[in-house]
Amino acid sequence: MIGAMLGFVLGGVMIFFIGLTYAELTPAMPDCGGEHVFSYRAMGPTGSFVCTWAIILGYVSVVCVEACAMPTIITYLFPGFLQGYLYTVAGFDIYASWLAVAIIMALFITYINIRGAKTAAIVQTVLTCVIGGAGILLIAGSVISGNPSNLEGQAFVGGNTASVFGNILRVAMMTPFYFIGFDVIPQAAEEINVPLKKIAKMLLLSILLAVAFYVLIIFAVGYVLNPAAIAQSENSGSGLVTADAMARAFHTDVMAKVLIVGGLCGVVTSWNSFMIGGSRAMYSVAKS
Repeated sequence: MIGAMLGFVLGGVMIFFIGLTYAELTPAMPDCGGEHVFSYRAMGPTGSFVCTWAIILGYVSVVCVEACAMPTIITYLFPGFLQGYLYTVAGFDIYASWLAVAIIMALFITYINIRGAKTAAIVQTVLTCVIGGAGILLIAGSVISGNPSNLEGQAFVGGNTASVFGNILRVAMMTPFYFIGFDVIPQAAEEINVPLKKIAKMLLLSILLAVAFYVLIIFAVGYVLNPAAIAQSENSGSGLVTADAMARAFHTDVMAKVLIVGGLCGVVTSWNSFMIGGSRAMYSVAKS
């Protein structure tokens, strides 16, 4: 657990230096497109074309992942949700109800962004508050219901210092995927109605808050569930260890559902933000 927390902190430090670059460039060039504008100024049309399309494809791939994640998470909330078997892809069964939710949500997110940046920002703000609220509930519940004895045996993974350090680095290398999102801010800098200096501070603050959020969630889960309970949740339970920790913290399965709803909001905010970033990047390339 401590090793995972250190891994997220180390990953956060790496991302923070990238954030400093964005914080410097965004107020200097507050135009729609973010990285496209920066790379165009530095490397010209060819380098900027390659850079921006790499970003666009990355954003589009996340949007596709979220379209699949949304109905999958709903399955945990409503076990009887899957109806109307259609086909199987790589061992994964696709149902009509699963596909319908993915398509409807894709249309909904698209509609929100067609309405404009203000509507998308309102949705993002409301859902982010729900995510933060679910996380705070878990942290608070763990402080009340957790036990320090649960931390025994899960501080570090590895038989010696070298293996422990290697495992921490493995976590650190994975963490940038969890910290992405701040890079969407430069994409929409032209549409953000705040002073330019505040944009830089917002960008860096978002990274710091993300690191703190993940570290506290990791601690909360480890403080509530001992290693045996975590293993049981992973192998023979729902597989949603954090949701099981929430249920244990409040002594009711209802709170596990609350956390899963927070997870659903996380899917929608990621989906929405990368739709914002991807559309702005494509617009900027077309404009150039």
